[in-house]
Amino acid sequence: MPAQQPLILASASSRRVELLSHLVCNFDKIPANIDETIYAHETPYEYVSRLAKEKARKIYEVNTHAAVLGSDTIVVIDGLILGKPENIRDSKEMLDKLSGRWHKVMTAVSIHYKDDAQENKALSCLVITDVEFCQLTESEISDYWQTQEPCDKAGSYAIQGIGGKFVKQIKGSYSSVVGLPLVETKELLKQIGIIT
Repeated sequence: MPAQQPLILASASSRRVELLSHLVCNFDKIPANIDETIYAHETPYEYVSRLAKEKARKIYEVNTHAAVLGSDTIVVIDGLILGKPENIRDSKEMLDKLSGRWHKVMTAVSIHYKDDAQENKALSCLVITDVEFCQLTESEISDYWQTQEPCDKAGSYAIQGIGGKFVKQIKGSYSSVVGLPLVETKELLKQIGIIT
């Protein structure tokens, strides 16, 4: 891949911007607004992988001079995908489900780029982390909603914020739960020559 090819993050997420900046000094960010509707019979694995690819592809189609990184994170319990809560009732239902139990956080990463022969290519990975919540009280959930932190978070919590006090333990990648698995993303960027 040509060394001068710049990198674009297909996201407006401040969490992903911060994480990617741990790996790469210079990159642009362009949010990819895509339809995130779940297809019928689509597994959580298929869903999160598709969204990461679609985000990267959408921005790459109009920025073929660059490598474009797309990523998506979902929270899954009992095979059910927990998206972003629409209101306090939504948030309470999600956090009630997670309370005192293990769940999975899946983060997919996809990079679209041109190789040395100037052909369009894509690399992807999926990282799954197991997270255990402590038992939550109704007042803890209500108080947490009032902080506004859960409003735009998959599964209605942020492990890197106030919601971290609910996390008893994790098995896997902490950065993946935040929104971008650093080790795996670094390997993808190495493969295409963005970092050495």
